Amino acid sequence: MLKMLGGAWCGGTLLLLGAFCAARAMIGLPTGADGEEKTSRFTVRQQRRTPLDLEVASEPGGDRRSKQYVSREYLLRLPQVTATVTDDANFKKPTEISGVLVEELRRALGIPASADLTVAICGDQYHAHFPADYIEVHQPILVLKINGKGPDEWPKDVDGHTAYLGPYLISHAKFTPSFKILAHEDEAQIPWGVVRLEFRQKEKVYAAIVPRGPAASDANVRAGFRIAQQNCFRCHNAGAEGGTKAGIPWPVLAGWAAAAPEKFAAYVRNPQASNAESQMAASPQYDDGTMAALIDYFKTFANRRQP
Repeated sequence: MLKMLGGAWCGGTLLLLGAFCAARAMIGLPTGADGEEKTSRFTVRQQRRTPLDLEVASEPGGDRRSKQYVSREYLLRLPQVTATVTDDANFKKPTEISGVLVEELRRALGIPASADLTVAICGDQYHAHFPADYIEVHQPILVLKINGKGPDEWPKDVDGHTAYLGPYLISHAKFTPSFKILAHEDEAQIPWGVVRLEFRQKEKVYAAIVPRGPAASDANVRAGFRIAQQNCFRCHNAGAEGGTKAGIPWPVLAGWAAAAPEKFAAYVRNPQASNAESQMAASPQYDDGTMAALIDYFKTFANRRQP
């Protein structure tokens, strides 16, 4: 159950006013000699000072390739929420998390509505995409504490892999799927090892993977696009967009889907059967119709140059 931490709203108006002022630095206002914007006691830094500084960038009004930083101390001053999660695959048992709602962070940083996609980028270049409608429905939380402890004391065992969860991760008080396309159900975006947040324009980001050509408007292709958008785009890139964790870009997936659809489907359903070292999550629930949609979608990229 989600609840506000005691005292979090005290002086809330003053805190948010200070946060909006600090956000001006992130979108390109002049900074002082020490590289900080000091319009309030909250600061968006131009250089990283500690490993726990969260890297941020906003596309509208600024260069999304820029590197600016928000301190953990600043994040802890924002209104906090706490919840005991029972359905996050990153945790083996019910776990208490606390942190700031992504929606609240966007508001505090003054992110415009036109930046309708929040991208969480992890140290291994896994990308989690949070469109505005996802944030509204699922209320993702940027986690600052796990069981009351900071990142240095977070669990090291993640979904069967030994790894460091920090410096940040994103979770939910409770996740209830909001849509289903064929056998693909709305999936929780729960990245760990988050080091950077980008506030982007959804249309620009997804333009890299929009199907093109004569089959682009086909219903099966559009279904495959929606599935790939939420699933494959996390680890596979199309040019400068999408995650690069897998090291296999969109055109390679397209070529594989076109040349060997049966092997493509088998790998998606059970990647470890073909490669025991694969970190890709299996999708055994993808039936023949779902795989056909995904394959038809990727085929629209065959013989296309990577953007």
